[in-house]
Amino acid sequence: MRILEEVLAYNEKFVADKQYEEFATSKLPDKKMVILTCMDTRLLELLPHALNLKNGDVKMIKNAGAVLKHPFGSVMRSILVAVYQLQADEVLVIGHHDCGMGGLKADDIIPNMKKRGVSQKTLDTLEYSGIDVQKWLRGFNKVEESVAHSVDVIKNHPLLPGNTPVHGLVIDPATGKLDLVVNGYEN
Repeated sequence: MRILEEVLAYNEKFVADKQYEEFATSKLPDKKMVILTCMDTRLLELLPHALNLKNGDVKMIKNAGAVLKHPFGSVMRSILVAVYQLQADEVLVIGHHDCGMGGLKADDIIPNMKKRGVSQKTLDTLEYSGIDVQKWLRGFNKVEESVAHSVDVIKNHPLLPGNTPVHGLVIDPATGKLDLVVNGYEN
């Protein structure tokens, strides 16, 4: 069975058995916060447990590295929607140790792109169009600095209410231990 078929078969039984009932909640976050975190598989269940979160407590945004690169991109738009439409009062940026974005370079990814069919011509076209693929695919050197940068971008966004606490943390993906990088109450 292929992955999609497996997912759909499981889902059919999940719905038929009404297993969804234990997850019933509203679209508004009970704990009034939005979290930007990494898409790392180790955090899928660990992060909510380490923060004592259950379904319905927070709005969760995930991307590679918990990085906010563009102040008017989809991540910041999601944060603003959470604040203005979904009653989130605080923002947490949570990076993690041993992140795949740590030290990542385009030269690590581009050969894999080419192996899977992306041509040099396509990469050249992007470059000629003003897209710096090397910069776009670059990770970070220190997770704490990356988290602090994302917090800074969010905190200083012209559309975010000035009194919104924006916190920065780093989680250990093995133990769930949190390290505070930025205390949003002190800014």
